[in-house]
Amino acid sequence: MPTVSEQLRQAREAQNLTVYQVAEVTKIKTDHIRALEQGDFNCFSAPIYIRGFVRVYASVLKLDVSQIIGALNAELGQLEKFRETPNFVGESHGWLDFVMLEFAKLNWRITLGIFVLLLVVVLGIWGFLAWQSRPPEDPLAGLGPGLYQSPASGPDQVLPLPTNTVHSAQK
Repeated sequence: MPTVSEQLRQAREAQNLTVYQVAEVTKIKTDHIRALEQGDFNCFSAPIYIRGFVRVYASVLKLDVSQIIGALNAELGQLEKFRETPNFVGESHGWLDFVMLEFAKLNWRITLGIFVLLLVVVLGIWGFLAWQSRPPEDPLAGLGPGLYQSPASGPDQVLPLPTNTVHSAQK
């Protein structure tokens, strides 16, 4: 049984299509089409690209896509580079990775709106408490009228006038 690359090349040649025509229809680079037809899968970084390109290429050539993909999977299983599926997630490196992942999941429009709302509420409460705890403007405003009582005199004494300022004004 011919390989997948041979089947693709033979089907293209049977329909009198050039590599450039297939590249224009499939939007696959001509270098990748040539690599697929030669069976050179090492120029691809992952098998998902190979499977995707072969699926598109086989459907354009009107081949049985499921049969081609099955044969391709068997061929890729024989290559050591593509035998093991790569780990795209990777290992967790610590709490910083977790925090950054959670920040990346946030909807920043909503988060920023909530943050601004909380900031306004906190500043409003702080301003209200500062206004309530301010000292009164006139410290004697709450006191009623009072009389001066010297320790040596009676209860109804008034303050004496300064004597030096009266004499100097009369002269």
